[in-house]
Amino acid sequence: MSQTHISGARVKLPSGKDAGLVDILSFCYGLSETDVQVLVALAKADAKGTEDLEEDLKLSKASINRSLNKLLEMGLVMRIKEPGNKAGRPRYLYKTRGYKELKEKILEDIRNCAESMAKLVDQEFSISETSEDIASAKNQGFVESK
Repeated sequence: MSQTHISGARVKLPSGKDAGLVDILSFCYGLSETDVQVLVALAKADAKGTEDLEEDLKLSKASINRSLNKLLEMGLVMRIKEPGNKAGRPRYLYKTRGYKELKEKILEDIRNCAESMAKLVDQEFSISETSEDIASAKNQGFVESK
């Protein structure tokens, strides 16, 4: 279980609140704590089947499958057929593309997210310099008349 542990490291936000990995990935990707546990478990190990994840994380098969489907859809994990399993339904293994590659993808997505948010704030808080806007601001007492 220690292999799939999410550290308790946190960052302090301007609001005074703090955020950890689960909070950040939840915000950027809409992931739940279970989704992040599954992602970390796969990132820190070789390919695993759903049964392995159930056992390692002590989660239900339904929870594991929900998380895997979400992570697959987001391109954070990939699914491969288990080699040598020819009889019956195919058994799949799940894995990330590589620990370093996953880390770089997440960091790049966070950078893009922060950049997009900064542009939005800049756009929403930009002050139009038209004479009509300045006159309106003066009339409302926001700008001193010279």
